[in-house]
Amino acid sequence: MNGWGITEKGDVRAENQDFFALELVPGRNIALCVVCDGMGGANAGSVASSIAGEGFMDYMKNALMQVTDIAELSGLVRRATSYSNSMVYEVAKTNKDFFGMGTTLVGALVVGDYASVINVGDSRAYRITNGGIYQITKDHSLVEDMIDRGEIKREDAARHPDKNLITRALGVEFSVLCDLFELRFVKGEYLLLCTDGLTNFVSDDEILDVFNSIEDKSVCCSALIDKALKAGTSDNVTVVLLEK
Repeated sequence: MNGWGITEKGDVRAENQDFFALELVPGRNIALCVVCDGMGGANAGSVASSIAGEGFMDYMKNALMQVTDIAELSGLVRRATSYSNSMVYEVAKTNKDFFGMGTTLVGALVVGDYASVINVGDSRAYRITNGGIYQITKDHSLVEDMIDRGEIKREDAARHPDKNLITRALGVEFSVLCDLFELRFVKGEYLLLCTDGLTNFVSDDEILDVFNSIEDKSVCCSALIDKALKAGTSDNVTVVLLEK
């Protein structure tokens, strides 16, 4: 497996409240990655995203040392997310400067041909194959709920004034509800994790066009960020790509 990641503050925000981490274990054919998009006043958003992302990675790396059965993996990913939630929640509860902070989280664990993807909020995971691009996760957002209820059309969601309002975030409550997706991830396929700084300004078809136009996939992440910046993104942008 190969993997790449990049984060960019962008031209509008004063600081980067996104966080990503990526680790490959070639000898065990394992990949682990996470992307978080923090929220909160002052520097609370960047604190929340880094606590959550680092907590997720640390928990998973320690737990993977003890795993002997692939059936245990999805439970580990859930527990890592719960652990990250607790870490952010405790800091927010005990430090008034960080009260109310939270973060999205999308993470992926790949072991062999097995992949487990988890998300809270509107940071996304995609699968890219020879057949196209497929969104794995579902946004926990107000506009996604409105689409489900038939109140707006999907093509109008990116322009909706409430497009940045999420309905779930990690760290704002004692416990968190997350979505888990399990899939086969085989040679020649890719997993893409990203924040809404990309997806609010670059469509799925445009992501695929950029991906297909680049032979050297190691530069795809930076090319996608450039695309978002040229499209006028007003947010931080983070992209992680895994190649099987």
